[in-house]
Amino acid sequence: MDILPSPQQLRYLIALSEQRHFGRAANVCSVTQSTLSAGILNLERQFDVAILDRTAGKRVVFTPIGEEVIIQAKVALQGLESVRDVIHFVQEPFSSSLRLGIIPTVAPYILPDVIRNIRHNYPKLTLSLHEDLTENLMEKLAIGHLDLLVIAMPCDCSGAETFFLFKDDFFIIMPKDHPLEQFDRIRLDQIEAKEIISLQDGHCLKDQTLDMCRQGQNFKTVSDSHNDFTASSLKTIINMVGIGLGVAFIPKMAIESEIGDRSDIVIRPLDGNPTCRTIGLAWRRNSLRASEFKQFEKVFQNLKI
Repeated sequence: MDILPSPQQLRYLIALSEQRHFGRAANVCSVTQSTLSAGILNLERQFDVAILDRTAGKRVVFTPIGEEVIIQAKVALQGLESVRDVIHFVQEPFSSSLRLGIIPTVAPYILPDVIRNIRHNYPKLTLSLHEDLTENLMEKLAIGHLDLLVIAMPCDCSGAETFFLFKDDFFIIMPKDHPLEQFDRIRLDQIEAKEIISLQDGHCLKDQTLDMCRQGQNFKTVSDSHNDFTASSLKTIINMVGIGLGVAFIPKMAIESEIGDRSDIVIRPLDGNPTCRTIGLAWRRNSLRASEFKQFEKVFQNLKI
């Protein structure tokens, strides 16, 4: 019988072609760098062919046949996933497994209710959860390591279909006795760019914050005039605001659990459009499980946010 590449070897190749870096590709595939390297080397030895140009030093360069193998690998992996999806499609919806990815600025605030709703609506479902930044989740979705994502839009969702769930309004928070505290609602052009504390690069919430900033007349040079404070979590941002380091945009779903009745922080609604983000689902384009995933909407109903 002919020897065929394994699905895992195909995933390694695709990830490496997209990342052009062994370490990053290994991270996308959730394996060690040595495991990924060995998988590709074994594939080359199985077929006695050079997929990588190893004369290129530390750069990841594919040979001409390697580039063609990558094209076919993507087709083959999509075909294998279609076989799996057909089986799931004819079975009872959500009766098998689901690998769900969710971003960190959403996960802490809705997961408890969502998991309870999943257990109630789909008791046969075997669920695995993966929290990560949008870019990383999209990469894992593309190579078949995840089935469905919960993301905040707008974001780069190329290669995926999306489904609207609900809108999450932004509010501005400021330290007590801040000059803007006197206003019941805050216009975007009242906020100084240099005051805004944001999340670190990689968080889609940072990009959404910058998009709002650019609506205000004070943000035409937002990239040149910004706060020197960034954080890796909303909790840290809120604490920075509390001690007077600046102001921040916070999504509504985070306010009750992260701020509560703190007396050192003032919360105000925003005037402008749009001053919200859209929470939605994302799955691989043309997935045969699309109709099944759309039914997943019911687990996001009546959330306490």
